[in-house]
Amino acid sequence: MPDGVAGIRYPYPDPPLPGQAIEVADGILWMRLPLPMALDHVNVYALDDGDGWTIIDTGFASAGTRALWQDLLNGPLRGKPVTRVIVTHHHPDHVGLAGWFIAQGATLHMPRTGWLMARMLTLDVQDRPTPETITFYKRAGMAPDELARRKAERPFNFADCVAPLPLGFQRLQEGQTIHIAGRTWNIRMGNGHAPEHATFWSRDDAVVLGGDQLLPSISANLGVYPTEPDADPVGDWMASCQRFQPFARDDQLVLGGHKLPFRGLPLRLQQMIDNHHNALDRLLAHLSTPRTAGECFAPLFKRSIGPAEYGLALVEAVAHLNHLHQTGRATRDLRDDGAWVFSAAA
Repeated sequence: MPDGVAGIRYPYPDPPLPGQAIEVADGILWMRLPLPMALDHVNVYALDDGDGWTIIDTGFASAGTRALWQDLLNGPLRGKPVTRVIVTHHHPDHVGLAGWFIAQGATLHMPRTGWLMARMLTLDVQDRPTPETITFYKRAGMAPDELARRKAERPFNFADCVAPLPLGFQRLQEGQTIHIAGRTWNIRMGNGHAPEHATFWSRDDAVVLGGDQLLPSISANLGVYPTEPDADPVGDWMASCQRFQPFARDDQLVLGGHKLPFRGLPLRLQQMIDNHHNALDRLLAHLSTPRTAGECFAPLFKRSIGPAEYGLALVEAVAHLNHLHQTGRATRDLRDDGAWVFSAAA
């Protein structure tokens, strides 16, 4: 570890229980909502604006999550209304109940790209995967039995766990400031995990609202999807981490979308950059033999991938292969079965 750089520290080692909150800074409450997946929770925050609350992210739209929010509103939020909802990015565990709060009188604030993506996806309900999606799976080298299963089943639809979004919203964008809980926050956008992901950096104290762009101990998923099959989210992610580095301080309390609040952001940003460089180096060595994305899990994840993680693993493998291809470190050829096969460049 470089001189003068402390490790990652967790000042609040125990998360709040369902229906409870922990005050992590003056007027800022940390709460946690369950998710029905391997990453079994999402962190949400309530910031006290005096006559009401601004909440950061919302959890899935489900009866259980709405009931937990009602317990929070009646308990730690002391019956004051939610007047403003800020959504850091468009993923369903963050935007899911935004429409529910808007219907009760709150205003919606989020990045334009996130709003467009979320609204488009909630309106795009499919009974079976689209032809473009099947082509994407084939290009990725999806296992034949998995491809057959997905062809025959109703896919996950965004609208399954995201409440309908209103037509209007207020845009958050790079370089803006916003006033919440007696503080002025600089808005800085990240990319890679989601396009135009908002983070908030307090000018008045050492607090950063990081969403999924600034997480401790786990890596945010960097996936490529049929909507943009040649995207390079790995390059976008590493560039975002580098852009954040001049603003990061060791004493900042980072409030992320998952896991625990932490300090040690300069070290964590460098770790996140290094982790992907190391993964790319392992993957490139693996490509000494031509491979599809579906054959690249071992060097990237260094563990076995089960059915529950298969989809996320596949889109992240595509992301890393796209980065190697677009930076000239790998070549690709279309195989007769429709799969891209990647090889280390000579």
